[in-house]
Amino acid sequence: MKVLVNIDVPELAPAIAFYRAALGLTLSRQLDDDVAELTGAATVIYLLRQPAGSPPGPAQAGLRHYARHWTPVHLDFVVQDIEQAAQRALAAGAIRESECIEWRGSKCITFSDPFGHGFCLLELSGETYRADAP
Repeated sequence: MKVLVNIDVPELAPAIAFYRAALGLTLSRQLDDDVAELTGAATVIYLLRQPAGSPPGPAQAGLRHYARHWTPVHLDFVVQDIEQAAQRALAAGAIRESECIEWRGSKCITFSDPFGHGFCLLELSGETYRADAP
């Protein structure tokens, strides 16, 4: 099984620029005026141009907006050096939302992108969280 990540954004060009600058992702191809494929993470990420004010689906209430919003799903980007990655994200336009939290051998900082999506930068001491850490 393979997982693909899709991120709705109001315009592709600034979203491509942000994810390239903030996370070092590569624009692999632009499929059309509405879809850009980014690689460089453990999964392929697609940016989908969906205008602000458009409905998220035919039977769903509410309209898309790109101010900071909450969703039960967010992305964690695992990095080698969290402080260096945080500076890169901030320089690209991310908004830092938390201090660095240490938990079970990990370090985590929460951000939002310029389009309202929350994401975390995560530094692990091994392959995953340590079970034996306090």
